[in-house]
Amino acid sequence: MARSVKSKNAIPLTTAQELGSLIKSSRDIMRKDKGLSGDLDRLPMLTWIMFLKFLDDLEQIREHEATIAGKKFRKAIEPPYRWRDWAAKEDGITGNELTAFINNEEAIRPDGTKGPGLFAYLRNLQSSNGGDRRDVIAIVFKGVTNRMISGYLLRDIINKINGIHFNSSQEIHTLSHLYESMLKEMRDSAGDSGEFYTPRPVVRFMVEVINPRLGETILDPACGTGGFLVETFNHLEKQCKTVQDRDILQTKSIFGGEAKPLPYLLAQMNLLLHGLEYPRIDPLNSLRFPLREIGDKDRVDIILTNPPFGGEEERGILGNFPDDKQTAETALLFLQLIMRKLKRPPKPGRAGVVVPNGTLFGDGVCARIKEELLKEFNLHTIVRLPNGVFAPYTGIVTNLLFFDRSGPTKEIWYYELPLPEGRKQYTKTQPLQYEEFADCLAWWEARKENEQAWKASAEEILKYDEGGNLISANLDIKNPNSKQDFEHMPPYQLVGDILKKEQRIIEIITDIKRALSESN
Repeated sequence: MARSVKSKNAIPLTTAQELGSLIKSSRDIMRKDKGLSGDLDRLPMLTWIMFLKFLDDLEQIREHEATIAGKKFRKAIEPPYRWRDWAAKEDGITGNELTAFINNEEAIRPDGTKGPGLFAYLRNLQSSNGGDRRDVIAIVFKGVTNRMISGYLLRDIINKINGIHFNSSQEIHTLSHLYESMLKEMRDSAGDSGEFYTPRPVVRFMVEVINPRLGETILDPACGTGGFLVETFNHLEKQCKTVQDRDILQTKSIFGGEAKPLPYLLAQMNLLLHGLEYPRIDPLNSLRFPLREIGDKDRVDIILTNPPFGGEEERGILGNFPDDKQTAETALLFLQLIMRKLKRPPKPGRAGVVVPNGTLFGDGVCARIKEELLKEFNLHTIVRLPNGVFAPYTGIVTNLLFFDRSGPTKEIWYYELPLPEGRKQYTKTQPLQYEEFADCLAWWEARKENEQAWKASAEEILKYDEGGNLISANLDIKNPNSKQDFEHMPPYQLVGDILKKEQRIIEIITDIKRALSESN
């Protein structure tokens, strides 16, 4: 990752307080621009500007290292499109001249010559043999738009960002924490538009119990802004002892997929700031490959993900799945992909997946997918999260599935994470905390039934008729040890429980009627 480059004219480090003030000032400037309407517009703007400053600082470090080593250095971005060429001077191009240079397909460049505009140039970058930073830059800027109208305000922001020194690992560390807080704010703003990013405590817990080891390959096929990948990178970085270890971490460990342009850009910046120098994130739909074509070379050791809930895929995507397991529910398609992408024995892959409650009790296609999961994979643990973990963005109840490819499921352990004592729900100002997983983490290695934990056999879950046809695969097993006060249960949960019980009663009555009619 970036290191401080010391010289007689070394730039003094920016303190955490100064960095925070700098970012705040930039956002205040953005509020004056009529082209931006909220954090959903402001954070992407800040991100692409910081992205270009980061790249230029990193390029200068690499060029300096190549010169010392006597090696040839090839620039990812050529003059006059580098940050130092058009952005670094405080009195550089501004106003309409600046917005024209950034936005237009063809423009007068800062050196006075005519050529492609900045975004047009960046979108057409291409590596000679594939797989380097030029390709990443091109993909990032294919999904980026400059929404600012005032080139004068934009120049003020560029001058602010120019005060961040990405050649200092200390500043990058500080900025990464600031950036995470901005991502959280964007999640808060995005809740109404259907983007629900996984709370950091949930991510940290899942990484902790899956425990990735250096040398393993880790994938998040729906990585959003990169939360699971960043946490995994931090987890693996602690295991690095040698230069070779760091090379394995940087080039052979962490992979993602994100089809939406904005989260893709945010994930790239998030990972770069945390130390991954060349994030390997697929910018296309992870579901685009037929399952039958995914072979051993495509499989990974670990998958950690929170696939999108409730989405719908086009018919062309559904055709990639078996005829009897095609569904409009995106989460179920991702579950099938995850199962297919895990490595087989002798080193079986393992997964941690966030799923909505409906996945546990769903019938039809959902039941057939769960039948495959239980028969061909070891679904060893389901952690049932409290109501409102994603509140106030959605009231969807969620669960964490942990399984591996070591063999069929014999028994499933359940752990019900309780709400803190005295609390009825989570809120934006009082969200879930990592410390609330402490008892579950202690239980994980030495499992015993208690008020929060119980188990069920696979035979209890899978129900068949006399002809061997699957009737149900209900994973929604209630806690038999619970002492929950139903009077204080949230109304929507109570109603949901009643409806599910009624549905099950109807199923039992139907089975009894069928049995009686057959006996007659």
